[in-house]
Order: sequence, then structure tokens, then C-alpha cells
Amino acid sequence: MDGFHLSNRTLHALGRSERKGAPDTFDVSGFAAVLRRIREESEHSIYYPIFDRSIEESISAHGEVPRSAKLVVVEGNYLCFDQNGWEAINSIFDETWYLQVDEAIRMRRLIARHLLFGKSPQAAEAWARGTDERNARLIGETASRADFTILLD
Repeated sequence: MDGFHLSNRTLHALGRSERKGAPDTFDVSGFAAVLRRIREESEHSIYYPIFDRSIEESISAHGEVPRSAKLVVVEGNYLCFDQNGWEAINSIFDETWYLQVDEAIRMRRLIARHLLFGKSPQAAEAWARGTDERNARLIGETASRADFTILLD
């Protein structure tokens, strides 16, 4: 799903850079179109964009679902979200699983990831406790829509 982040340039133009990762910072229609292709086409491989954290941008057609694939696992925060076009996503899947992680562990991991990719300690913590936390609350509200919930600690 992260490959469908809008580009930094587009986010800036839309005034959404400071909320990157929120539901309206993705090309949800493009994501849904690729998911439908994966589900419906079997004649050839399907290519999809990936998100490269080292440059904080998506790279077009970098991932591949080969035509021989029998199972496709899709990972993403808003797969059960039901607003702004995301409601079309959930019906494409056979099953949805919600992974629930202990809050303290989730926060430590988020901060560590931001540090790893170049944010200062202060910026990493601010982003994790600000933008990431707001997004986590939205995602948490979708847990009841998943077919299964997995508790991780």
C-alpha cells in the first residue's frame, strides 16, 4: 500500500506534507485499480509501485505479482478504512487481518524507524506522537471491520 503514497511534490501542492501517511495522502483509486487487476488478471504479471524510505518517495512498477502467484498478501494501515474511497478496498480481499501491537512497543518502533531514516530525535518523536498517533487512532477504529484480530506484543 505504501507505494501509493502521493509524491512529496503533490503533497506539498495540496498542503498535506505535514500529514503524510494520513488516508488522504495516498492514491487510493490507483491502489484499488491495481488490487482489482491482481484479483482478475492471470495472463501476465502485475507491477505495482513500492515506497522507498531512503528517499521518502514511491518508485513506479518496482514490485511484481507474478502470474503464477496463488496467494497475495497486502499490507497497509487503511485496508479496512471506510471513507474517502477506501471503502472500495475492503471488498476486494478474501480476508482481512488486524494486527494489534502494544502501544509502547508501537511508539518505540515508530521513533526508531524515523531515526533510522534520518530524522533528528526530536523530529522523530514529534512525528510519531503527532501525525503517526493521529493516524493510529483512525486505524484503531477499523479493527472491528477485520475478519481476524492478531494481538502482538
